[in-house]
Amino acid sequence: MSFLLSLHDGVHAAVQTLAADIDNPAPQDPTAGSNGVTLLLAYAKWGALIACAVAAVVSGGLMAVGALSNRPDHADKGKRALVWSLGGVVVTAIAIPMVNTVFGAAS
Repeated sequence: MSFLLSLHDGVHAAVQTLAADIDNPAPQDPTAGSNGVTLLLAYAKWGALIACAVAAVVSGGLMAVGALSNRPDHADKGKRALVWSLGGVVVTAIAIPMVNTVFGAAS
């Protein structure tokens, strides 16, 4: 038990020494440099478009498999997935200029 207490005291002293060496920077305006946020939003926008394109291709394949294998439920699921993926493209296409306008006005 005394070993654990001495270990705890040693770790505590080491943390206090390291904490004394770390400087405390002054607060900065988060809107001053928004390159990271802009890059993250750009990746998210492209990711949304890529996800919609992949969903459209996969739904086309699902329709083909359903038609060739006499499984009409698969073909119906593929048709619904195609409609939803095209709806996602429309929503993304509307959201991209809106996000660009909001973040363009903020910076």
